[in-house]
Amino acid sequence: MTDRLRLITWNINSLRLRMPLLSRVVEETRPDVVCLQETKVDDANFPLEAVQALGFAHVSFRGDKGYNGVAILSKRPIEPAGHRFWGGVEDARHISARLPDGMVVHNFYVPAGGDVPDPEVNPKFAHKLRFLDDLTAWGPEIAGSTAPRIMVGDLNIAPLETDVWSHKQLLKVVSHTPVEVEKLDAVQAAGAWVDVVRQVIPPEQKLYSWWSYRARDWAAADRGRRLDHIWTDATLAPRVRGALVLKEARGWEQPSDHVPVMVDIDPA
Repeated sequence: MTDRLRLITWNINSLRLRMPLLSRVVEETRPDVVCLQETKVDDANFPLEAVQALGFAHVSFRGDKGYNGVAILSKRPIEPAGHRFWGGVEDARHISARLPDGMVVHNFYVPAGGDVPDPEVNPKFAHKLRFLDDLTAWGPEIAGSTAPRIMVGDLNIAPLETDVWSHKQLLKVVSHTPVEVEKLDAVQAAGAWVDVVRQVIPPEQKLYSWWSYRARDWAAADRGRRLDHIWTDATLAPRVRGALVLKEARGWEQPSDHVPVMVDIDPA
């Protein structure tokens, strides 16, 4: 029997810039697996030695220079499980890996979508919608897999009314528009995914993982959104014993605008 698995997902918003913060997160939470998004580093310059020095002997990554980028850091052996391109664009927004017990982790960075929620005038929003449609089309394939599976990442959508500071004021703001929420719900349904963070933390409770850099005092305003998610298949969901959003990390020096989201999963 393996030990309980502690997994973190975090849009770090530049890995090299925020290595000290990653070190602090690792020291304070002792995760087994960390899934990063928006690493903003091409593969040739990925800080592999520095990451391994934190205890992650097994690392898989895909990067673009200066933007995007995803990585899976693990203290347990992992095998690369491939990646795909989504939304008709070849960029580094997805990576997957298999853990020793056969569990497959899919790490995603869904496009933010720009500022205007109209695909006719905003190519970034159109890209986001295509990306989500591709994830939905992938759903039956992944739902038919016999391996236990986890989908994590910055999905860039806050689906519930309690996932945003003001449902009414954000209905026309990218990340909480009805069309985005509808498409994310379709992704979840097609893949038979369980939102295990909301399984632990009641949906009635306000919960955010992102606070804008534009806020003069992010903590006082507390105008957040829950953009970062951890989903599992139905067989894994009952094994999730804890979930935590590390809100305090938003107040650290030179923070990401996202904070780590963590779950603990019991062994089978």
